[in-house]
Amino acid sequence: MHHKVWKMRITGGKLKGRIIKCPDGVIRPAMDRMRESVFAILGDLTGKSWLDLFSGSGTIAIEAVSRGASSVELCEKDRIKVNTVLENVYVTEKECGVKIQCHFMPVEYFIKRCKSQFDYIFFDPPFPYKFHEQLIAEADRRNILKDGGTILVHRPEEHFMPDEIGRLHRTDKRVYGRSIVDFYKY
Repeated sequence: MHHKVWKMRITGGKLKGRIIKCPDGVIRPAMDRMRESVFAILGDLTGKSWLDLFSGSGTIAIEAVSRGASSVELCEKDRIKVNTVLENVYVTEKECGVKIQCHFMPVEYFIKRCKSQFDYIFFDPPFPYKFHEQLIAEADRRNILKDGGTILVHRPEEHFMPDEIGRLHRTDKRVYGRSIVDFYKY
């Protein structure tokens, strides 16, 4: 089966303007404007660790590397996306000298087994997904967010998110059309 390839651009940092590939039909690209805005809010990521969940084509992980993150992991379960992710990651690693660890499995499974801690965790599930809160509660229970770290959740406006999840509380909420990004911290 042949998939049309979409292109997305990196919005800032070392790889700014770089075009990366996305397989068609199975990706809901995080909009460039939303990505650019969220990364502008976070500022310089030098030396920070980043986990990109429901990674799609790897765009968010690559953007984090471009903006200075030094320890980056991504998780994506869709096998159709594997080659595109690996291709995008390979180019990024070559150019930036930062290894991106790729996990191809369901995010729920990854979180239950994750032994690392991260400064930033970005959740970008497909819009019909219903388990945002449970997944963030599990990330909290598993202690995979560092003290002072931030969990970011991209969701459709009609999907309600509470102000408190476990030990986490929402510190910010940004609206991009019908999309919302919530920021949770301890």
